[in-house]
Amino acid sequence: MIELKYGACRAEPRQDASMQRFRGHRVGQFIHWGLYSLPAGRWEGEDVEFAAEFLPRVAKIPQRRWEALANDFTLADFDAGRWADTAVALGARYMTVTTKHHDGFCLWPSAHTDFHMGNTPSGRDVLAELVEAYEARGIDVFFYYSVLDWRHPDWRFTLENDGDHEAFARYLDFAMKQLEELAERYPSVKGFWFDGTWDESVKANGWWTWEVERMLKARIPGVVVNSRLRADDFGARHVDSNGLLMGDYESGYERRLPEPWDHSVAGRDWEACMTIPQASWGYHQGQWAQSTLKHPFDIVDMIAHCTSLGGNFLLNFGPRGDGSMQPAEAAIAGKVGEWLGVNGEAIHGCGFAEGWDYPGWGYFTRHGATGDVFAIVTRVPASGRIRLQLPAGHSLAGIRLLGSDAYPFKRLADTVFEVELDTSRAGPLVFALDLAALDGSASLKEPNPDVLN
Repeated sequence: MIELKYGACRAEPRQDASMQRFRGHRVGQFIHWGLYSLPAGRWEGEDVEFAAEFLPRVAKIPQRRWEALANDFTLADFDAGRWADTAVALGARYMTVTTKHHDGFCLWPSAHTDFHMGNTPSGRDVLAELVEAYEARGIDVFFYYSVLDWRHPDWRFTLENDGDHEAFARYLDFAMKQLEELAERYPSVKGFWFDGTWDESVKANGWWTWEVERMLKARIPGVVVNSRLRADDFGARHVDSNGLLMGDYESGYERRLPEPWDHSVAGRDWEACMTIPQASWGYHQGQWAQSTLKHPFDIVDMIAHCTSLGGNFLLNFGPRGDGSMQPAEAAIAGKVGEWLGVNGEAIHGCGFAEGWDYPGWGYFTRHGATGDVFAIVTRVPASGRIRLQLPAGHSLAGIRLLGSDAYPFKRLADTVFEVELDTSRAGPLVFALDLAALDGSASLKEPNPDVLN
């Protein structure tokens, strides 16, 4: 083992109540909203086919012109309650919002910069309104914070000389003060989601990432911090030089998921974040983005995929510049939520089903408290039938289709069963499995009258 001062804080996953609560949520809502939501990927009449939040860099917009957008950030149709209602409709149990993205604009009235919501026409504290609205609906709030800041004069991508080191030290002090401010102003926040920590400047200051995590956990007991914050003594990110996870959960899965048979990821907490359009987090009004919206059942498949490997799924929404939710994204949230309303028993509070191999037609999940196992069918075989291969020593006493009653099945061998699917139903089907121990004669302990002979 390499001796590290700023590596992982622990070797095993956290098991305290706050972490278990986060782990059980499984589905979250991500919000990317800021000045970039106003031009929405279009500058001087031309659509820029790149993520909307990167518009000032990709379109090479002068800083003064970008800052002038704050005068148009009127929040004409912003209602924190309507945003929270979208999360409820989705079936989300937590929400993560961009307090400050890479352009440096803050959604709260920060005392450490003049580039914030307090200096816009409304002067409203958006974060305070969001925390109140979401918590009133029982949804935990997490804060995204970009360490990268294109506007700040002391930000450096690399540290090449003494002047760079001095400037970046001032910047890190600024960022620490902003994070202390967020923790003080909004003490009920449940976690921090860091971004913009990939540059050499941050990787050379692993001590600072360590101190940030310590500060937040001292000020907000139980707070959860993602792995993107951290760098160790040698600049290793997410996972330290000894192979141990830094932070409380791995957040390296951005618009991608681990292979569904890769059970190694189930050994630690992790989260995947996903956009609804193909390649933009902030609202992009161009056809380039609006023509690539994901189907609700594809999102359901991703949620089941993540849950089956012990991960959370954070689905991103990009509200428009006036503060309104995109109708298409709200509609998708509603469809996903309808499915979760019937089948959430197999997602919320569930995780990896140890001993159950990836079946190809979908996923297995297990409830952490009850031990119940669920089969989530997201890809119907051409035959219209699925085969349930149970772990050794198990048999099937019965199955229940969620949202319905007991369902027929057929035994093919001691631990192999077949289910003919009702393909007239829309969306992935979920079965709760009533398991029994396999006795010496390989018969079911409690015969089910619905079993097909």
